[in-house]
Formats: sequence, structure tokens, C-alpha cells
Amino acid sequence: MAEKAKVCKQCKTILETGSKCPNCGSDDTTDSYKGRIKIINPEKSSLAQSLKVIKKGNYALKTG
Repeated sequence: MAEKAKVCKQCKTILETGSKCPNCGSDDTTDSYKGRIKIINPEKSSLAQSLKVIKKGNYALKTG
């Protein structure tokens, strides 16, 4: 059975492996989250701007 991905509580980056966020360096993670979004072009995405995302990648919409 595959291990559930973890999410950084600071920047909501979804971590497929490991427990330290490659985006912000935080090790404060959770495996409880809702929604998943892939940001490809954060400069042109209004959703990325509202989530305060500045790097492309996979993000959770809400953490638990």
C-alpha cells in the first residue's frame, strides 16, 4: 500500500517523499489535507496569487 503524501503546513507544498519541504525548508508537515492543485505558471494564475504561491508545483488547497 502506498504511503499518503505529506503537506507542508507553512506553504502547502505536497511532499511525495521525505518530510522536509523543498520549497520553504520547513519540517512541519501533516498528512491531513483537502484538494490538490498543480500550479504551472504562478505569474499568470489568479488562483496561485490568491494562495500566495510563487513557485510552480503541487499544492494542497486546505491543510488539516
